[in-house]
Formats: sequence, structure tokens, C-alpha cells
Amino acid sequence: MRRAELVTALLMAALSIYLMVKSAELPIGWVPDEGPGGGSFPFWLSAAMLLSCLWILYNWYRRTSPPSQSDEPFMDSYAARSFALAGGGVTAMIALVHVVGMYGAVPLFLIFYIRFLGRHSWTTTVSIAVGATVGAFFFFDVALRIVLPKGYLEPLFIPLYSIFL
Repeated sequence: MRRAELVTALLMAALSIYLMVKSAELPIGWVPDEGPGGGSFPFWLSAAMLLSCLWILYNWYRRTSPPSQSDEPFMDSYAARSFALAGGGVTAMIALVHVVGMYGAVPLFLIFYIRFLGRHSWTTTVSIAVGATVGAFFFFDVALRIVLPKGYLEPLFIPLYSIFL
């Protein structure tokens, strides 16, 4: 656990610094007559994340946090198996986006995760998978007008576009 806490804090600190540098390519301060610059929110959010990482490293060094005092392994075999299954499911979902789009990949992932990993009933699984997908469609495509990839399922959405857009 001690090593995992150190490695995670260092990786997150490096990511914070990278995001701060990239955000600083846009104005990060107040732009007169406009408001905060385009890089302001990501820069300051990354700065807060960096400070949090530094605090974690400080506590790690002093051995004041429970993980920094632990010699237990970061993941046992059950946790590693669960991580691999969930990570594999997310990887498969991302790979399927090109083929069946977001509105095909997301419900397939939710079915895999809720039914087969979570062992919930089919009623619960289908309700959440369909509800989340329909909700996402109305939120992104209809309300925000952000068209998500639809892959080969796009012809199914033409009637919905004629109704809502």
C-alpha cells in the first residue's frame, strides 16, 4: 500500500503539472470585459490537484496516513481480477463506440457491468441500461445539441432527429 500511495501521488502530480502547462497556453487570468480566460478553470483545478498530491506526499513521508503505514499488498487476487474485468469492459466499450456508437456501446457495457459483474436482476439491469442511454441521448443530442458518435446505428436515430431537432 505504501508504494502504491507514492506512485499514485507522483503520477497524479505529473499529470497536474502537464495539465497546468497545457492550460496556460490559453489565458488563465481575468480577461477584461470577458471574464475568466479559457484556460482558467483547468489551470486552477490542476493547481488544486497538484497541491493535494503534494499533501499526500507529505503525509506519505511522515507516515501519517493509513496507507503509508501499511505493508499489505495494494491488490489481492480478487481485487486484481475485478480490476481486469472492469478495465476490460471499459476497453471493449471504447472499442465498440466506432462500430455501434455511444448509444450502443454504453448499454452493452452497463449490461455487462450490472448483470454479470454486479449480479443484479435483469429488470434492474435493463432498466438502468435503457434509462441511462435514453437520458444521455436527450441530454447530449437534444438539450445540448452535442451529437455523439452513433456508428452503424445512426439510421435508428433519424426519426428521433426529425421529432426533436
